Amino acid sequence: MTSYQVTREIVLSNGALLPTVGLGTYYLPPKKTAETVTQALTKGYRHIDTAVLYNNEEEVAQGIADWIGLDPQNLRLDVFYTTKLWDMDGGYTAVRREIARCVRKMTAYGLEYIDLLLIHSPLCGSRKRLECWRAMQEAVDAGTVKSIGVSNYGVHHIQELLAWPKLTHKPVVNQIEISPWCMRQELADWCRQQGIVVEAYAPLTHGYKTEDSALKAIAEKHSVSTAQVLIRWSLQHGYVPLPKTQTIGRLSGNVDVYRFELSDEELATIDHPEAHEPTDWECTEAP
Repeated sequence: MTSYQVTREIVLSNGALLPTVGLGTYYLPPKKTAETVTQALTKGYRHIDTAVLYNNEEEVAQGIADWIGLDPQNLRLDVFYTTKLWDMDGGYTAVRREIARCVRKMTAYGLEYIDLLLIHSPLCGSRKRLECWRAMQEAVDAGTVKSIGVSNYGVHHIQELLAWPKLTHKPVVNQIEISPWCMRQELADWCRQQGIVVEAYAPLTHGYKTEDSALKAIAEKHSVSTAQVLIRWSLQHGYVPLPKTQTIGRLSGNVDVYRFELSDEELATIDHPEAHEPTDWECTEAP
């Protein structure tokens, strides 16, 4: 296997800089979200991921704004903010309205724009996927969104988009569930060949595999947690992991993953290419 060089930022195909570890906010309780985001940024995170489905975009925006207000050196430009569109059943017009709502949730806290906007899933069908992309491209042209991409897309979904005659902004990211027990190697490699960065959600397997004996032995060797090993595994595979926690005490460890390196032998031990054990939904094969 190839171990990729790990850096704190990578360059997307449109030139934007993406921090290589992001805070996932899926199911963070709204009452805890703002404080968790502020604390994460204070502890070194610079990439925050949310979605319309998570029902906490406003709280994430508040957390970013609160962090900016803590110090004159804390700037909006230093934070990479991602959200994801959910309800595309109404087609182009409805998606335009939803994008406007997403932007308003940011501007209400003085944050002005969205760094990355994703289609959350391909389940709405071909026509509505492309109508959604049309509206997203217009948001980029308007300057309210800087980059656009997809989530839970399989190869055929992305091929459909790349072949669309009206494509003017290519997807820069595909956010999919990836862990040692859900490697999706063929899909991930294909995305990279297209210049699409792979973001790995649920890199900690929602905690289901953190007591794995081989993982614990490697963590002990490096004097780190099994969560840190899993995040580092994602980084060395060339992905951008999005670990989620609502425990403030775990934030520092989850972003402190740049000071140790897994050997090729350790990576091979952690890899489970024969397994397919997603902990979340599976729709990369949907029509």
